[in-house]
Amino acid sequence: MSESTEAYLQIGEVAERTGVTQRTLRFYEEKGLLRPPSRMDGGFRLYSEDDVTRVAHIRRLQNLLGLTLAEIKEMVEAEEMLQELKAQYRPEADVSEKRRQLHEAIGVVTRQHGIVSQKAEQMSEMKEQMEERLRTFERWMTELEQMERKAPVA
Repeated sequence: MSESTEAYLQIGEVAERTGVTQRTLRFYEEKGLLRPPSRMDGGFRLYSEDDVTRVAHIRRLQNLLGLTLAEIKEMVEAEEMLQELKAQYRPEADVSEKRRQLHEAIGVVTRQHGIVSQKAEQMSEMKEQMEERLRTFERWMTELEQMERKAPVA
């Protein structure tokens, strides 16, 4: 969709569609998670569908992975870099240029993978701790039940 024909949304519409507050949208902009939006003559922020998609992606990263805003910014910027590399790709380019682009893409995805792997490891450790607690509680419950069966009835 070209910029000239693209419909723009005001901040309230974006907030409603994405489930975040207007303050959160301004915060994302301030932290560099969202590009500064276009502005109407009165200074009102105007957001594109790409902005809405980006906010949805940020929310998914926060909710699914529990990423910090700095990690989210890195993940989102990595996605943009991959899109840029894809746009720059030319089938007729020489092998050295294709190799350079591929190395750059590998580096970008490796950094993303590292962030996700770290979170997955932390979640796995937490899950193991909870499973150990459950085993302990189940063992205690079994011990209590055995004690009840052995106790004389008064």
